[in-house]
Amino acid sequence: MKIVRTVRVDKPAAEVFAYLADFTTTTQWDPGTVRTVREQGDGGIGTTYRNTSRFLGRRTELVYRVVHRHEPDVIQLVGTNSTVTATDTIEVRALAAGTEVTYTADFAFSGFAALAAPLLRLPLKRLGDQAAAGMRTALERL
Repeated sequence: MKIVRTVRVDKPAAEVFAYLADFTTTTQWDPGTVRTVREQGDGGIGTTYRNTSRFLGRRTELVYRVVHRHEPDVIQLVGTNSTVTATDTIEVRALAAGTEVTYTADFAFSGFAALAAPLLRLPLKRLGDQAAAGMRTALERL
């Protein structure tokens, strides 16, 4: 299941990239995130983050690892737990005026969660919409 959202803001691309590449900022723009802590690394490839989120009334924890980073325009992280693998890709593109961010969250469910995946489509779409709105608001404050 894949969710793609695009946000445009009147901020410099380098500033936007620096902010979003620090995955601990998810607490400021992703409404489902309760806490994100960098466990190891400097933000580059191999850096790990522990993310605690609330989804459908339940807390879930994923450990994200930076698998690709090409400054100043792309960072990709893969988060895993026993029921889901989430691949989050953030692409930053400088525009003539401002910056465009495309955020892609690709979810692969396993076990019992794979059976329930079709029921999660609407709640995940809603979460994607809320995250895009939160990201826009947070980036406009930079």
